[in-house]
Amino acid sequence: MRILIVEDNQRLAQLLVDGLQHRGFAGDIAGTLDDATSALSVSQYDAMILDLGLPDGDGVKWLAEQRARNHLLPVLILTGRDGLPDRIAGLNAGGDDYVVKPVDIEELAARIRALLRRPGPRSQTRLEAGHLCFDTASRELHSGDVRIDLARREADLLEILMRRLGSVVTREAIENALYSFEEAVTPNALEVNVSRLRKKLSDAEAGCTLHTVRGVGYLLQEN
Repeated sequence: MRILIVEDNQRLAQLLVDGLQHRGFAGDIAGTLDDATSALSVSQYDAMILDLGLPDGDGVKWLAEQRARNHLLPVLILTGRDGLPDRIAGLNAGGDDYVVKPVDIEELAARIRALLRRPGPRSQTRLEAGHLCFDTASRELHSGDVRIDLARREADLLEILMRRLGSVVTREAIENALYSFEEAVTPNALEVNVSRLRKKLSDAEAGCTLHTVRGVGYLLQEN
């Protein structure tokens, strides 16, 4: 998982990068809003941590502009502004979460993982592939007129693969999205969920196949 950290305090930004790296995230630092804009234009990120008081402008206004341009990246605002009006402004501008400094790195990582696990209000909520139609809000899956019952992990796994239909998703990326670091996960937990999901898709004649790309990850592909 790759995170863009928009923070002008270089010491704090590096502490965030180091702390999140130990918890499974790769972090890039942008010290200004212009740097952040440039980073978003050339790189793909899973989430962003955004300070509000940047040297070249206000993060609230900048975030609202990004949302107006249909940038859907999950954004966690991390700031020293602790007033209720500030919180409301940040969330109304498009923030998905609002955290006041200082913050424990474990809590920050947990909040980022929570953002990455949920569909979110700006995410596409109806996914289609082959004969499948998956509603990410209700967690209901249909193949044509037939409903396919999924366990929670199977539904989460399917959503990840459908959002990247036709592309290989690495095992690491899937595990980071499915499991928190505090969970006790058996070595074959992911394989078990993949096997169960693959069988359900095959039995339902879903019109797409879940492939294993050995040594890399998994791929959902339309037949």
